[in-house]
Amino acid sequence: MASRTRFSLAQARRIALAAQGFHEGRPPAAAKRHLSRVLQRSHLLQIDSVNVLVRAHYMPLFSRIGAYDRGLLEKTAYHPRRREAFEYWGHEASLIRLDLQPLFRWRMERAARGEGIYGGLARFGREKRAFIEEVRREIETRGPIGAGELSIGGKGQGSWWGWSDGKRALEWLFWAGLVTTAARRGFERLYDLPERVLPGEILNAPTPSPEEAQRELLRLSIRSLGIASERCLRDYFRLEPQDAKARVPELVEAGDLVPVTVEGWTGPVYLDPQARHPRRVEARALVSPFDPIVWERTRTERLFDFRYRIEIYTPAEKREFGYYCLPFVLGERIVARVDLKADRAAGNLIVHSIHPEPGLRPEEIAPALGDELRLMATWLNLGSITAPPAWRKPLEV
Repeated sequence: MASRTRFSLAQARRIALAAQGFHEGRPPAAAKRHLSRVLQRSHLLQIDSVNVLVRAHYMPLFSRIGAYDRGLLEKTAYHPRRREAFEYWGHEASLIRLDLQPLFRWRMERAARGEGIYGGLARFGREKRAFIEEVRREIETRGPIGAGELSIGGKGQGSWWGWSDGKRALEWLFWAGLVTTAARRGFERLYDLPERVLPGEILNAPTPSPEEAQRELLRLSIRSLGIASERCLRDYFRLEPQDAKARVPELVEAGDLVPVTVEGWTGPVYLDPQARHPRRVEARALVSPFDPIVWERTRTERLFDFRYRIEIYTPAEKREFGYYCLPFVLGERIVARVDLKADRAAGNLIVHSIHPEPGLRPEEIAPALGDELRLMATWLNLGSITAPPAWRKPLEV
């Protein structure tokens, strides 16, 4: 067990960055083993449909290992014989380490009872059981197929979120673990039965009790966070507050969580007893709004004195920093927000705006940011970078 129980804010920040791998240098040439190591450390990658720059699940790997072949992630997630991940609700929709699938069966069972899912979907599940079973049987007969390929309820029915009844049925089945993602066509999910997608050794693995599964998910959370409040611990895998409140004292008693204090933080804080305590962190990374290091916004503010909100859903005239602003981590701090867009047709990485944090001058961050932007452009196969006029010379783009 860790002997220290009091930490400065700088120490807590280094512990948090190290838990997510930012204390390590990027490999000269990123390979499959580097990708697997990130997945082992973070346990999951959040999926999101926004594609203004690159899909969300690709970015955390780039932030940690640099320019890698995105096809490696496709194979990791969807290779029919060598997949290392599966899709389910982890931290929102996520690619999750395949070996963790048994830890989510309690969530699947709750979803099948209409618990822990969207109210409208729960109601649909209660009212349309016969229809849902028809959809499941069609997947059994024809899968893997997309929602639009269903022969029943596939298109133009229903209005909830614009989904068809067929799509609602598929989402209910997905929540309940009765179908899973076999592959994606573009970004469209192709659904199939778990027994045709997941390896037998995973499906046949014992099912832990809900309590033990929740304890293990919290153990995984603290390993990925390093140091965290109860709120941050439960947010990592989106556990219900009452479940986390019951499990945390059990983990403290077992020595899996070490109560500590952090300068300026109020409320209980917990440390991973095996956390790394680097003396320095020399990070350089643009991170997406869906990166674990900034998932829980109150934690981001406490750790980095960085108030962060994504402005995708904010009307353009009310945006403060831009549509898709990425925090820029340099050393041990978040030093700027960078609003980016990939213009794939023109082969151009567009830097709409750069907002340094208060007290920082452009010349303090420009050289490192320029390097990072050039690396990103190369990774995304974009041949040019367009930056705001005042930044072109400092960035050398």
